[in-house]
Amino acid sequence: MSDAAPSSLTRPEARPLFAVFGATFFIRFAFGITTAVFASYLLGQSQGLGGASLGTIGLVTAMSPIGEFSTVLFSGAAADRWGRWRVLVAGMVVAAILTALVSTTRSALALGAINLFFGVASGAILASSLAIVADASGPEERGFEMGRFDAMNLSGWVVGFAVGLAALTLLPNAALGATFLLGAAVLTAGLLFILVATHGRVALVAGGPRVPRLLAQALRRPDVWWVTLPWLTIYMLIGTALAFLGSSSGAVGFPSIYLAVAIGGGGIALVFTQPVFGRWSDRFGRIRLLGVGTAGFVLVMFAAGLIAAYGALPVLLAVAGIGVIGALAYGPAALAALTDLSASLTRATTMAIYSLTISLGMVLGLVVSTTLYDALGTEGLDLFFGGISATLVALTVFQWWRVRSGELPITTPAR
Repeated sequence: MSDAAPSSLTRPEARPLFAVFGATFFIRFAFGITTAVFASYLLGQSQGLGGASLGTIGLVTAMSPIGEFSTVLFSGAAADRWGRWRVLVAGMVVAAILTALVSTTRSALALGAINLFFGVASGAILASSLAIVADASGPEERGFEMGRFDAMNLSGWVVGFAVGLAALTLLPNAALGATFLLGAAVLTAGLLFILVATHGRVALVAGGPRVPRLLAQALRRPDVWWVTLPWLTIYMLIGTALAFLGSSSGAVGFPSIYLAVAIGGGGIALVFTQPVFGRWSDRFGRIRLLGVGTAGFVLVMFAAGLIAAYGALPVLLAVAGIGVIGALAYGPAALAALTDLSASLTRATTMAIYSLTISLGMVLGLVVSTTLYDALGTEGLDLFFGGISATLVALTVFQWWRVRSGELPITTPAR
């Protein structure tokens, strides 16, 4: 198989892919900006979090993934029934409006309600986007195309988060509402990008099976659940980190502006690493790359625990960096494996199961980590990260055993 990219703009399916990849970067860039400043905006303070603050942040932040996991299956079924692009564009419009509304209030009740509906829009965006990518990628290039999607997804998140951290440092807390207006503008730019990239001629295909049938067909696939279940543990970790990293970094003596620069540089690197990992999953098999990703996540959490205990020693930062590189292999391989298992008529509904799993993981992560921290302090967080590591390893070993026994069909033609 050639190392050349399997898609180019001369192929009929390439222009929709280009549109989705570009729009995904804008979407996640906007989400990253607002996520970085949300906790500080809510509390009215830009540095440090008290114990009482954790519960408020956790509850309001959790409303978004609650809205997502409670409705995303219906969003996915709607995309299969009435068209992927319709659901994607509708989700982006709603998300832009809600993001702008955040700038008008700091009421925890109002922000919780806005966040709930924002989660509904977020789930619709993710399920429909993944279905479009899956529709346009063949069996031998799914890893590569999902790697490109993951690159735009993660780099948008990371670069946006870096911009948000920079705003947290450079702007007074009273001016943070402007970051949400910026997020809404970025989402609007993503909509315009879709129109320009497709010349305004997106395929609004509709007419799939009815929604109850789509849900039944997707939900009765146990293989899909086994592939997505490890994401539950991964996003328990990610959700906790995203909620508290921006506000707590300065409190432990690490300036937010330095963290912003480091994270932004990492986001640029993702554009190059994720397609490579996706290509390797096409060549060497999904399960091998899933194993590499699992080892990376465990190494990151091990290094993070040592850094918390002994400080940011160069050798520990290097170990954490190696772990991060390994962990990045997980995304493209897992998304390609999910596409391997999905049927074309229920593809968006199947991708919605992935979205449901990760949003539920973010809720559980916030609940479990804050509960353990309140009860046990830093030892509770050590227990939290250790439990995630052990669970992720166990699930990956189980997946490997099912692939070896032929019960989980996620091998690739290139192997």
